[in-house]
Amino acid sequence: MSVLVLGGAGYIGSHTVYELIDKGEEVIIADNLQTGYMKAVHPKAKFYKGDIRDKEFLDSLFQKEKPEAVIHFAANSLVGESMVDPLKYYDNNLYGTMVLLKSMVENKIGKIVFSSTAATYGEPENIPILETDKTEPSNTYGETKLAMEKLFKWVAQAHGIKYVSLRYFNACGAHKSGNIGEAHNPETHLIPLILQVPNNKRPEIKIFGDDYDTPDGTCIRDYIHVTDLANAHILAIEYLKKGSQNNIFNLGNGTGFSVKQVIDISRKVTNHSIPAVICPRRAGDPAKLIASSEKAKTVLKWQPIYTDLETIIESAWRWHKNHPDGYEN
Repeated sequence: MSVLVLGGAGYIGSHTVYELIDKGEEVIIADNLQTGYMKAVHPKAKFYKGDIRDKEFLDSLFQKEKPEAVIHFAANSLVGESMVDPLKYYDNNLYGTMVLLKSMVENKIGKIVFSSTAATYGEPENIPILETDKTEPSNTYGETKLAMEKLFKWVAQAHGIKYVSLRYFNACGAHKSGNIGEAHNPETHLIPLILQVPNNKRPEIKIFGDDYDTPDGTCIRDYIHVTDLANAHILAIEYLKKGSQNNIFNLGNGTGFSVKQVIDISRKVTNHSIPAVICPRRAGDPAKLIASSEKAKTVLKWQPIYTDLETIIESAWRWHKNHPDGYEN
């Protein structure tokens, strides 16, 4: 089976490519390298530089490679940026997906696994969050991902494309080989930001609010190792190959850790004091986000391997310590 991974030079995309190749699959990557890195591309994958908004590029790629399935990671994903530049997010995320689906329909490519997000839910009504809970995104990024999910639904109904949408929570950690890991510029994710302190990249870590309705007053999130996420995408492709119905799944550990807990575990892993400073809350930060992944476990037979946060942070620290500037040098 050949799989086309859109955004395969990015963080979660590159880890998914590594897992696919470990399983003996033929992998094609398409990435515009806007946020991805050539150094993250697996040497055994076939690489094409191009943009999903370029229909000619997609048409020629589908005609040449004829992939059995597509995994779609190609999107902008910074919540803060999405609020100041919403048009960029609608253009790349929603318009790009529209062009992709048009090309898939015309070239008879019938299966796609989509990288969605917990941001589709907004402020949760229930903890843990179920796939059936209401979706009211509180930022542009989540809104575009939800619009993309609805686009899949209607195109599937009209043209018979089969899809799985994976809504994941806080991706973190790095590949066991240490060859690839998390590298965003600017960095916005908590664990890499914390690890910049022992790496002498910042003097302290900021905690945005310590007066939330949580045991220690700081926000609680569900952290899921990037390799566990990668494996869920592969299981989703196998699910679609069996002729299963279109579906949406949450991906998380089902356990929440507060910002202070993540900092404490990082202190232990790095053997560094990691000074922390309390700052005012950020707008739109829910107090708690924890996933119920029971549906993915039952239907996809998905089982996270990295369920211990200390192990996750150890894998991240191994990468960041050896690559303090990411892929830059």
